[in-house]
Amino acid sequence: MHHPRIIADGEELRRQVRAWQAAGETVGLVPTMGALHAGHLSLAARSVRECRRTVVTIFVNPKQFGPAEDFQRYPRDLIRDVELLAGLAASQQAREPDLVFAPAAEAIYPADFATHVEVGRVTQLWEGASRAGHFRGVATVVLKLFQLAPADIAYFGQKDYQQTVVIRRMVADLNLPIEIRVSPIVREPDGLAMSSRNAFLGPDDRRRALALSASLRQAVEMVRGGQRDARRISAAMRQTIGAVESVTLDYAAVVDPETLEELDRLDGRAVALVAAKVGAVRLIDNEILNPPAGV
Repeated sequence: MHHPRIIADGEELRRQVRAWQAAGETVGLVPTMGALHAGHLSLAARSVRECRRTVVTIFVNPKQFGPAEDFQRYPRDLIRDVELLAGLAASQQAREPDLVFAPAAEAIYPADFATHVEVGRVTQLWEGASRAGHFRGVATVVLKLFQLAPADIAYFGQKDYQQTVVIRRMVADLNLPIEIRVSPIVREPDGLAMSSRNAFLGPDDRRRALALSASLRQAVEMVRGGQRDARRISAAMRQTIGAVESVTLDYAAVVDPETLEELDRLDGRAVALVAAKVGAVRLIDNEILNPPAGV
């Protein structure tokens, strides 16, 4: 089994990406924080199918964690992650990525680091309202990764829906020469959205966590059945989650897919967003809502 090469130096990474592009090769970038699961692997597999070269980054970004969040205990296992990427041929019918970029924190944020990226309104809602500074940290590290690995295409997962909106906004506003492609959520057989934080769930909380995906399925069925009152859909989602012991709802809302503003009525495509704490573990999930034509 062939393993991707691991590098930690950003300048070496940039030189390699530029060399590939000079040779006419398309480069894909898959930014991750490690603790890889099938969702991450689906992004890497898509990149290696669609691009001649692929770089996967593994960096637990301290700037997107609040002071009371789980930065210190966030799972880290580089050897395991590289093994999973090397096994893509067996698990995803795709060759392994070419490079894994795994820098030290001080290489990304030296002691005198003083520049941050603020994206605006789309970072102030939902996750932004609940996690002060989170998207400032996300936008800053993603822009840095786009500079260190100036790829042609970057791949992100729909599970972090608001993050994808923030990144698209940053790319558009700053005229960054990179295409953003978003892949669907990968779920466990019982419907739970795959997340690195699922590892923190005990057996009972793992079952309770299904309330999130159950509320989203309910939203989808209501829309399919002709419901267009977004507030009623949100209320039903809140009721479903609120009925489960030890699950504390943060938000459940139906929003505009571009602005993330909460909707009163569905007149087209929308997104149902949900976040809740299950025991001590905070989880997020979402579902695209597409009202059937003529209903």
